[in-house]
Amino acid sequence: MSVLLYLQEHYTDVLALLWEHIELTGIAVALAVLIGVPLGILITYRRGWQAPVLNGANLMQAIPSLALLGFAIPFFGIGKVPAVLVVIVYSLLPIVKNTYTGLAQIDPNTREAARGIGLSRWQILRKVELPLALPVIMAGVRISAVTAVGLMTIAAFIGAGGLGDLVFAGIRTVDTVKILAGAIPACLLALAVDYLLGLVETLTTPLAAQLNAKQDRRRVTDKRRRAKRILTGTLVLALLAGGTSAYRHRQAEDADIVVGSKDFTENIVAAHLMSDIIEARTGLVVDRRINLGGTQVAYEALKSGQIDLYLDYTGTVYINLLKNEPTRDLDAMYTAARDQLKQRYDIDMLSPYRFNNTYSIGVMPAYADAHHLQTVSDLKRVQHDIRGATTFEFQNRPDGISGMLAYYGLAIDDIVGIDGSPRYTALAGGDVQFIDTFATDGLIRKFDVRLLDDDRDYFPPYYAVPMLRGETAQTHPEVIRALAELEPYLTDEVMQELNYRVDEGKEPPAKVARDYLRSCGLIE
Repeated sequence: MSVLLYLQEHYTDVLALLWEHIELTGIAVALAVLIGVPLGILITYRRGWQAPVLNGANLMQAIPSLALLGFAIPFFGIGKVPAVLVVIVYSLLPIVKNTYTGLAQIDPNTREAARGIGLSRWQILRKVELPLALPVIMAGVRISAVTAVGLMTIAAFIGAGGLGDLVFAGIRTVDTVKILAGAIPACLLALAVDYLLGLVETLTTPLAAQLNAKQDRRRVTDKRRRAKRILTGTLVLALLAGGTSAYRHRQAEDADIVVGSKDFTENIVAAHLMSDIIEARTGLVVDRRINLGGTQVAYEALKSGQIDLYLDYTGTVYINLLKNEPTRDLDAMYTAARDQLKQRYDIDMLSPYRFNNTYSIGVMPAYADAHHLQTVSDLKRVQHDIRGATTFEFQNRPDGISGMLAYYGLAIDDIVGIDGSPRYTALAGGDVQFIDTFATDGLIRKFDVRLLDDDRDYFPPYYAVPMLRGETAQTHPEVIRALAELEPYLTDEVMQELNYRVDEGKEPPAKVARDYLRSCGLIE
């Protein structure tokens, strides 16, 4: 499917994401201007503040954006607030520096003349300095705005929306069309933002400052009139789009229950399955917060009450979240995790579903055949010549790669961290020879990956379990009954097929979930 065809078929979804991106970027840049310009003025008049402010802005700019986002999540939760705050931080440096530079380069004689005619410091700043420095200040604002458009794609990592949803979805499913469907509008938006801010600069720069040998008064006046018309039209369109967005937000706020998901296909499909069955059986209004990032992001959102429900896995909850020692006894693991969640956080861990999305080690069939690899223990034959790629979460879990290597007595040093579907691409391309996978991952079938037998039973069971806030369970006990109806239908084979339809068939997860429930007679 071409990008143009995809945009034609999904233009309403793309336009909604585009507006979310504009909304988030506009808020972030506007707040950055309100903070950055006064700071630039301050360090112009208070030279002692110059080094601390500029060095602080430089330091914040040097922090990786995802790391800064990770710092913000514990304090501000998920959604738009942390995404906007991160972009504000990254937008400040050009605005502060250009404001200072524009004011500092003004001829001292100009200030002296202004004082000579009796202007106060505030009047000099407002009527003389800022108009003269405006082109330099606007250059900083334009740089920040264009950078913010690209950076705001990280908003999708924590469920804040925007065009990053398409980019992340494309990366997750190895779908170049989706990546381009998100990236191309973002690029066009950046160009449009730069153009519109150029028009704002034309209108705000004093008429006299725009006159030169190439532009007489009439030409400048016509240019300003045209800029005013374009900006007025843009403002009208923005108000219309903003009204539509406000209506959608009000609908979301009226939701009875908020269902979240992690950032991979199966969890997203499961979120839609749970949402659809809840709406069909209870009549409750569900707000879906899809693609919230990794386990910790979704879990913290549940604990803080930002979501009411999401799907996790027994091994992940017991070992990774509750910090227990690994065990392969499913009943003991489930009982202990359920009791600890209830006692510590008032979270109800509901009955497990039938699919076990445990970790596996995957290799390409040709490599497995060439080196006679059938089990994880067989990796000893190639341990000094093999290279692996695993998710960052798998690298840092107690039941992850380090524990597996020690348990099996393997000495594999060359292991890189690659999240999501790119590790499958690296495996298929021969850049690595093994990866970690989930047993029900649709990409296993897409890339024809062979799973090695966990012959010493290292990996614990990872049966899927709905995680529900205790307060929500008390208020809406019917939700528990609705979710229990899914249990007989969600098997390993079913989930792998549903994942495959998303990853390879390029079908929307919401449609895949709805179609399956209809085929089972669970919804109309």
